[in-house]
Amino acid sequence: MEELLFGVIRMRYHESQFRVSTDSVLAADFARVRGNGAVCDLGCGCGAISLMLLGRYPALRVTGIEIQPDAVACARQNALDNGLDCRFHVIGGDLREHRALLSPGSFDAVVSNPPYYAVNSGYHAHAPALAAARTELHCTLDDICACAAWLLKTSGSFTLVHKPERLADLICSLRAHALEPKRIRFVRHTGAAPVSLVLLESRKGGKPGLCYEPDLALFTPDGVETAEYQRIYHRQEA
Repeated sequence: MEELLFGVIRMRYHESQFRVSTDSVLAADFARVRGNGAVCDLGCGCGAISLMLLGRYPALRVTGIEIQPDAVACARQNALDNGLDCRFHVIGGDLREHRALLSPGSFDAVVSNPPYYAVNSGYHAHAPALAAARTELHCTLDDICACAAWLLKTSGSFTLVHKPERLADLICSLRAHALEPKRIRFVRHTGAAPVSLVLLESRKGGKPGLCYEPDLALFTPDGVETAEYQRIYHRQEA
């Protein structure tokens, strides 16, 4: 399977793998990173967020960590296909073993589109790859936050997308690892719909103080994509 991101980035993935999602596109747009910095993508899958960030910032360097061998191979091939293999390094490994994988304080920023559902939540995808991407089979929210805290430099940012029903868990896990929530945005299908996603940025060692950005509505009441949604999906073509 193949998708074209922003008209310039070829994104291939096996049909059994988690495809490019709106969640990943929104997370990549929400992330604030230094254009010449070093970023780590936790649970990078086939490389969607990494590739979008690399396409936006020509001097950026990204390291992805992914536990599923097929996704690792896919991400590495996507890096080659887009001529980004010199700036996108994919580690096949378990992020719970982060102390053995990478040195502490190695990154300016960390990003992630992590599994949303706890193992006992009742949610279950039958395909193993999809189950691993959506359910905390291989890492919990606390595992993700612990890894991000280990990898980040002081004042480095950790940006992720998650479900609103996990927001309390998310903030508790972040603070438990000295990652202070600093910027948040709620995503809705339409302006009047319930919140469906949460975009959140935290900072390692940051002081308390959370900035709420305007809610993002993806569609108008008539089902038409909003201007903001179109900007996010086609930003590289502007």
